[in-house]
Amino acid sequence: MAFILYNAPQSTCSQKVRICLWEKSIGFEEVKLDLFRGDQLTQEYKQLNPNGVVPTLLHGDQVIIDSSVILEYLDDLFLDVPMRPKSPLGRAQMRIWLRYFEEVPVPAIRVPSYNRVFLRHYQNMTEHEFLAVAEKKTLRKDFFLKMGRTGYSEKEMALSLGKLSETVNLMEKTLRDGGPWLLGDYSQADISIMPVMMRMNDLGLDSLWGSCPAVTEWFNRHRERPALVNAFYHSSLLSEQYEDLFIKI
Repeated sequence: MAFILYNAPQSTCSQKVRICLWEKSIGFEEVKLDLFRGDQLTQEYKQLNPNGVVPTLLHGDQVIIDSSVILEYLDDLFLDVPMRPKSPLGRAQMRIWLRYFEEVPVPAIRVPSYNRVFLRHYQNMTEHEFLAVAEKKTLRKDFFLKMGRTGYSEKEMALSLGKLSETVNLMEKTLRDGGPWLLGDYSQADISIMPVMMRMNDLGLDSLWGSCPAVTEWFNRHRERPALVNAFYHSSLLSEQYEDLFIKI
């Protein structure tokens, strides 16, 4: 059965699924959605994914949503290239990382991303227009409303950067004590956090791991993997989509 991936080039959740597909050498058709045109909020797409977010994976007539669930699904199907530890303890440790990533750095990176880049799509809207868009965002309405048309506050930005720094420091300790990957061998844990790290690097937040040599080595090693290169094709980085916002003076 063929695979079809509905996703967006710049979406960090989409990127981690693309990395996994390429790591496992799984052929797939890619359907690129324009999130700011609202492709993910159409009735047609919501029939596949009621949450109105990306990615969504079609495997024949089966629909799998949520990027972390998709990674587990692919690992269950393609055992020859495992992306999780063999032992129950190792898998538990992997899931601890995955839960942490989903609750701490993944939501945290959205704040600088929206303030630096995505806000431009909303700041010239009327309040009525903005609220109409918010109403369509099934899963992230509250997060969107908190941003508003003026962006997140300095306090919220500081809190988000603190969470990202906490993540990097935790990774540094783990990699320094073990390595070369978060669980020793390459796994879903590395795949899941790499898009966030790529976004941080793209936004100029790589200084957060400037004094973390183990994380620096991990990042550089990861960026050279063929699957990463294939998954991050041109337009996957915000600096490639919004070149005017990244002009260095």
